[in-house]
Amino acid sequence: MSRINEQMTLPLKNVTIKDGFWSKYVSLIKDVVIPYQWEVLNDNLADVEPSRAIRNFRIAAGEEDGDFYGMVFQDSDVAKWLEAVAYSLETHPNPELEEIADETIDLIGRAQLEDGYLNTYYILNGLDKRWTNLQDCHELYCAGHMIEAGVAYYRATGKRELLDIVCRFADHIDTIFGPEPGKKRGYPGHQEIEFALFKLYEVTDEEKYLNLAKYFIDERGKEPYYFDIEWEERGRTEHFHGMRGLGRQYAQAHLPVREQTTAEGHAVRATYMYAAMADIALETGDEELLKACKTLWDNIVTKRMYITGGIGSMAHGEAFSYDYDLPNDTAYAETCAAIGLIFFAWRMLQIEPNSCYADVIEKALYNNVIAGMSLDGKRFFYVNPLEVVPEACEKNGTKMHVKSTRQKWFPCACCPPNISRLIASLGQYIYTIKEDTLYIHQYIDNTSNMKIHGDEISITQKTDYPWDERINVELALEIEKEFTLAFRIPEWCKNARILVNGQAIDRNNTENGYVMLNRRWKDGDTVQLLFPMKVLRMRSNPLVRENIGRVALQYGPIIYCLEEVDNGPNLHEVRLPLDAQFDVKFEEDLLGGVNIIEVVAERVDKKWPAESLYSSQNSIEYVPSKLKFIPYYAWDNRGLGEMLIWVREGE
Repeated sequence: MSRINEQMTLPLKNVTIKDGFWSKYVSLIKDVVIPYQWEVLNDNLADVEPSRAIRNFRIAAGEEDGDFYGMVFQDSDVAKWLEAVAYSLETHPNPELEEIADETIDLIGRAQLEDGYLNTYYILNGLDKRWTNLQDCHELYCAGHMIEAGVAYYRATGKRELLDIVCRFADHIDTIFGPEPGKKRGYPGHQEIEFALFKLYEVTDEEKYLNLAKYFIDERGKEPYYFDIEWEERGRTEHFHGMRGLGRQYAQAHLPVREQTTAEGHAVRATYMYAAMADIALETGDEELLKACKTLWDNIVTKRMYITGGIGSMAHGEAFSYDYDLPNDTAYAETCAAIGLIFFAWRMLQIEPNSCYADVIEKALYNNVIAGMSLDGKRFFYVNPLEVVPEACEKNGTKMHVKSTRQKWFPCACCPPNISRLIASLGQYIYTIKEDTLYIHQYIDNTSNMKIHGDEISITQKTDYPWDERINVELALEIEKEFTLAFRIPEWCKNARILVNGQAIDRNNTENGYVMLNRRWKDGDTVQLLFPMKVLRMRSNPLVRENIGRVALQYGPIIYCLEEVDNGPNLHEVRLPLDAQFDVKFEEDLLGGVNIIEVVAERVDKKWPAESLYSSQNSIEYVPSKLKFIPYYAWDNRGLGEMLIWVREGE
């Protein structure tokens, strides 16, 4: 086996995110969200949807009486919380939090069976039924999340207890599934374990975990169809009524993965699987698998992705639908799906340093992902629409999956802890090193330490990005050293400028969207990046029916929206003249400090007679109207009201 490429990511402990846009979010996760979610997991908040996830483990361990509570995948909430804790501890040591995590891990260990099996739903509801309903019941999904937590906690603390627990569980799973005689030829209904096993392989160097991950990928979509086999074997019963009616595409099992050319089915499951495919392609040199990854990537980002980085356009199956079907007011765009897209993009970026992957990471991070959480870290969106009328969400059955305000928690609480683990691990998405090239993928205020060919290097980014166009990069080196700095030029920036030690440099040496600066660097060298920001009128491909004649505003990486609190109701009556002039202002006291966009536009004049629903006699007239746009991620932090991204364009 040979790697297609070889890149190194930095350990989280080597990256210190400083003051600026993202430091607030990292601190929010550390100081508010992780403690808040711990209280939720322990049912300590009376006005929040009960979780009882920790209690399930206590019951499974024989330390408390009671029945299993929650979704069949309730264990995964605890696992994702532990993973977020691990990343937070790696960057911000906290003995008290670590002690709580250690106690939780001890509890998980006490709930684990002697054969390595670990799943509270089946431990409490009948072990005779385990591994009989892979399509519905998320056993392998829960196992995957616990494995990820075990790997993350070991890397953060050096403690092996959870890692040993998940190794025993993975070893058990390896005795159950595979192509060998006597094993089940099954695979997960909800993919996740595939890239979790890859992480376990990386940290243990046990090739059996890579082989098991590869088996799950390779077996998917083959005939005979495994989910039909197990359905017959368990007497044609379902855990989730109607799941089989969603079809094979829902679980990305309609074809072997190397033959799939369009992103189908449940968006989270799909992107988790694509991420694992990329991991395996990178590790094994599987060019056919890599080709499938690129084909699926292209289908998503050119035909099936919202301008916010959201994916999954329909509530039915939380799924992709068809090319260019991107409705705004019924969008699903699950927070977890945008996070899954980031996982996929990051792995593709490690295979091939190409700005198209880093651009999508940026888009999803600054828009869909952080829109999934309120600015105080205590309310969450599961679904992230691009247009909201609260009355429609309440009274129109086709829109009832859309919430017009964030929720404190969910019966299916996958998204809140997913946000936590992503932001807590944000530092790992900034840089990669390939041979003697340091790639800068994201522009985030930080100081990071690394080695290039054995020599210590420190790099500091100083910036108010995304509000400001300037990024200053400073180098600290013990000795002069020749290497390459590769700077991503964001897709939204058309006239970037780069200065080295105050001298403008030629941008002609560009590879796949990165400016390559090779020179002999010395201590104290600086690079100044200037990414001029202007308000962009973004338009959709004309095949996106919903957006014909409409524009969305973008400033830097941020997508903007109108909110009723600033602009009044009936936002659909607004239109932007072609010659409208935009005024960008930073408002320090608004929504934690944001750039707003003000513009004089046009609005329907209220002259239509109230008694007339339709008329051939009346015409619609427009009058000037001042509008205020705010960042999309910050909507619904000031009370209930309408929201609109795509605005009609006038003459």
